[in-house]
Amino acid sequence: MRKIIIDTDTGSDDAVALMMALKSPEVDVLAITTVCGNVPLELATKNALMTIEVTNAQKPPIYVGAAKPLMRNLVTAVNVHGEDGMGDVNLIHPTINPEPGHAVDMILDLVEKNPEEIEIVTIGPVTNIALAILKAPETMKKVKRIHSMGTAGFGPGNTTPVAEFNVYVDAEAYSIMMKSGVPISIIGFDICLGEAAWNREDMEFLTASQKKEAVFAVQCNRSLLAYNLQASGGHFVDLPDAVAMGAVLWDDIVLEDKLCYCYVCTAEEATYGQVIINDGSKLAISDGFGDNPPNATVCKTIDNQLFKKRLLEILVR
Repeated sequence: MRKIIIDTDTGSDDAVALMMALKSPEVDVLAITTVCGNVPLELATKNALMTIEVTNAQKPPIYVGAAKPLMRNLVTAVNVHGEDGMGDVNLIHPTINPEPGHAVDMILDLVEKNPEEIEIVTIGPVTNIALAILKAPETMKKVKRIHSMGTAGFGPGNTTPVAEFNVYVDAEAYSIMMKSGVPISIIGFDICLGEAAWNREDMEFLTASQKKEAVFAVQCNRSLLAYNLQASGGHFVDLPDAVAMGAVLWDDIVLEDKLCYCYVCTAEEATYGQVIINDGSKLAISDGFGDNPPNATVCKTIDNQLFKKRLLEILVR
């Protein structure tokens, strides 16, 4: 069985991704580590604990990680996910607690005990991962692969015109991860929209199932639904972290991916958080950029219908 660690800034789409992994027979979730991002660290931890308590499946330990980005002030997404990150509908208050010990130390300990076996799934800013790399780079080179929901992929950003939220919160950390030499797979924001999103019928199906996890998944995304209705008039819930988790759990939904060189912009404010992705296309004037070797496998397309079918099935199971 595959061994994974999930690093999360638990907002509403993170909660869906967590439930997918916890209910999946394909993976053994060794630990969940929390980081600031969608919401401050305390809420990210509470929301992860809440999700574990609701989910009738694996109950991995939770470890608390970084409360702020490496070099910048925290930017949250409470305007999207609600002040509590879970739809502001007063969901359950968890009775379980996180484990003692810092998330970074627990990541390093698990990797040392399971060399070349651990896959880390990052569905938030990668501050914890960067701190682990800085603290013990040789240990982190024993990670089998990092799967990152991050970057805008080959499309526009969702936080600035060029930057995706998870990178924008801590681009310095993302740059450290991309330069680490650890095998990395990237699932960008560009593949998480359109038919991969829940529509009205999907949410009605989940609610009608009366399954605890399915109803919880809809309820915690109420603020995201309201945000999308106001922003575009669309009755949909986009779930980037769930799409990324789907690509990890069910590799047959990935129709096309490509080895690429990814460069993280950390200096210029207008492009802060942008990840420039070169898929090997010939450049007229590369200035050396096109000569860099690939440092990530970037997902380009997925089977949206198969992904959503499996997601709905696992939530009502």
